Amino acid sequence: MAKNINETEFTVFDVETTGLEPELGDRIVEVGAVRLKGREVLGTFHSLINPGNRAISPAAYAVNQITGDMLKDAPNISEVLPKFLDFISGSCLAAYNAPFDFGFLTSELKSIKQQLPEELQIVDILIMAKRILSGLERYTLWFVAEQLGIGAIQEHRALSDVRLTVEVFNRLTSMIIQKGVIDFEQFISLFGLSSQLLNNINNIKVARIRQALDLGVSLKIKYLSGHNAELTEREVIPREIIQDKNQIYLVGFCNLRNQERTFRIANILHLEMGTPFRILPHLP
Repeated sequence: MAKNINETEFTVFDVETTGLEPELGDRIVEVGAVRLKGREVLGTFHSLINPGNRAISPAAYAVNQITGDMLKDAPNISEVLPKFLDFISGSCLAAYNAPFDFGFLTSELKSIKQQLPEELQIVDILIMAKRILSGLERYTLWFVAEQLGIGAIQEHRALSDVRLTVEVFNRLTSMIIQKGVIDFEQFISLFGLSSQLLNNINNIKVARIRQALDLGVSLKIKYLSGHNAELTEREVIPREIIQDKNQIYLVGFCNLRNQERTFRIANILHLEMGTPFRILPHLP
């Protein structure tokens, strides 16, 4: 008998990090998760994490306000992740802009010689928002929450953002059930991610750009021009991600050229968080 969405246990999770690039040494400094079945919350998980000698970047601190002093007595990743794996065991894992969070999660697991269960199924709630609420001007978490009439604020702390994401997930799930999608396998076919997609380098770049949009920070990029093969370093205020045929592009204001420019994602060789470029919605 097919499994119903409301009979499935989901774990919605979120991480806060020192920066955008785990392969260059950025680390998880906080993880939060809520496990639920239907609308029933089955449990919560939260921990700060000591990132060792990796400092939080100024841009990350400007957003999440997590300091080194807050982390100095926190457990390290080898203590936290086994407990997190126990917490999520047997559930479907979900996140908003999932490739970003999973990029960090898999990197940290690799550092302690562990990995996610092969049978783990993954849902990207951002994909849900884009398909169910098509035509919005943006798809940052706080904006989608507003469009759904959710009054909670996005604080850019792991557990509070998970609780906001759960509200969004529940609203979107109710909407898709009303459209007649109640079977879990159908649900996964619409909104699930494969491990191959999560490991695709361009998808990882897109996830990090979306994270910068959500955080309200600029991006420092190294860009290889398709016109003359010139390699330049630029700071870009991201505006949106667009797709034209088979190519994906970042659109944003380029400080080097002092105008809005379009950058092919495949030609961005490196990116990291720059500086906050606006006051984040709902934050004091």
